[in-house]
Amino acid sequence: MRIVVALGGNVLLKRGEPMTADAQRANVRIAARAIAPLARTHQVVISHGNGPQVGLLALQGAAYKPDEAYPLDVLGAETEGMIGYMIEQELGNLLPFEVPFATLLTMVEVDPDDPAFQNPTKFVGPVYDQAEADRLAADKGWIFKPDGAMWRRVVPSPIPKRIFEIRPVKWLLDHGTVVICAGGGGIPTMYQKEAERKLVGIEAVIDKDLCSELLAREIDADLLVMLTDVDAVYLDWGAPTQRAIRRTNPAALAGIGFAPGSMGPKVDAACRFAQRAGKKAAIGALADLSRIVAGEAGTTISKEDDGMVFAT
Repeated sequence: MRIVVALGGNVLLKRGEPMTADAQRANVRIAARAIAPLARTHQVVISHGNGPQVGLLALQGAAYKPDEAYPLDVLGAETEGMIGYMIEQELGNLLPFEVPFATLLTMVEVDPDDPAFQNPTKFVGPVYDQAEADRLAADKGWIFKPDGAMWRRVVPSPIPKRIFEIRPVKWLLDHGTVVICAGGGGIPTMYQKEAERKLVGIEAVIDKDLCSELLAREIDADLLVMLTDVDAVYLDWGAPTQRAIRRTNPAALAGIGFAPGSMGPKVDAACRFAQRAGKKAAIGALADLSRIVAGEAGTTISKEDDGMVFAT
């Protein structure tokens, strides 16, 4: 079975943890232990979030003169390499030496007229209290929105249109390679002038789950798994009536409001994959990965399911 495993940014760096290489490597090691058994019996493609990492690099760059700071597309490329390196090394320590790995810097095309550029929603960087967020907004011109009880910087998150490296991804999969790609939703790029076909980077962060869904369709994956820090999709999350959904279909989820900065994109991506590819998508916790693939944990979304079944 060909499986796309999308690691959420909060899987690689938990809320409140220091943004150090050691902390990130420790979390990657935990993720590798969950993925390795899957990679022994299935064809695995790994994507990942990078919001905290991009935000950290942006903060570092802000210490320099304005014209010396690197744009978000370049920072995205840097984090793809960094996180891919860690995933390769930690998985390589668990799987047989003969298993090949490859991390691909992945350019993803977006539409310059995407309305997301008028309404930034994608969280990047650490959390702040409101006073610090207000100070940074005034000093740097950044936009902040609430993230739970705290505040985080937000940037545009346009819809992914095309993954430029999809052909080498397929070639590597056909040759038995564990592929890490589309990290952080890929490197956002667009054609500056359609007639000239001039490809340029753009100041944005593509949603990792929507890009993972596009990736899963393009490589004809059998299953798309999106891993986060909660064990399932919940109705009435945070209320006394909250219930974990075990199985459902896209139609049953239509019209239900999920948080746009967290579960919303995952549910959207899962429904898109189920509808367009006719395959299954699942959302759940890293620790439950093997059980999610077996349909025993998390939330599975498929056109084949009727209504909504809740966990007992």
